[in-house]
Amino acid sequence: MKPIFVTATNTNVGKTYTTLKLIESFSKLGISVGVCKPIETGVTTEPLDAKALLEAVQSYNPNFKALKPKDITAYTFKLPAAPFCADMQQTIKIEVIKNKINELQKLCDLLIIEGAGGLMVPITQTYKMIDLAKELNLQTLLVTPSKLGCINDTLLSIEALKSYDISFDWCVNVFEDKETFEEVTKPYYDAVFEGWWCLNEGLDNYLSQTLNR
Repeated sequence: MKPIFVTATNTNVGKTYTTLKLIESFSKLGISVGVCKPIETGVTTEPLDAKALLEAVQSYNPNFKALKPKDITAYTFKLPAAPFCADMQQTIKIEVIKNKINELQKLCDLLIIEGAGGLMVPITQTYKMIDLAKELNLQTLLVTPSKLGCINDTLLSIEALKSYDISFDWCVNVFEDKETFEEVTKPYYDAVFEGWWCLNEGLDNYLSQTLNR
């Protein structure tokens, strides 16, 4: 199966939460799932997002049992910033990231890759997260927030994906401003986007569509 790239409109939108849901849901359908967190910043001792993702996969896929959190990442950095900024010594090589993805792909039928930040976050001076999705031809899932102002962020990210000619799905992770989401944001999505979905309500349909591609 083609790997799934989980991205978002920005940081702290719910990429890790979404990836954990995907790991659990696909695994329960009998799919051998693996995970990769190519770059994690804000790491002091161990990459916590990678740790959570790996532990989830290890519950289902024995091929990942012997791995450590650092084994599912290509790079970790202490500074909580965009990879290009966190990588003060400019050590990142895109080939190393690609090799890590290829390596982990051999251990599963479906590899889920969690990005860092949003689509336009720079990995190097000339290479962004969206370039990774494009170059590796990854099926992309864009996670958007439910807070006030999210319509603008969602539209900008959708336009970026379209401009790169990337096949994608998108969903809303309803957790911020959820009391006002149905009045402040949902009417626009209903009017403009047929078939848009919330993470906790439309996941089963997404799984079905993904498996039938």
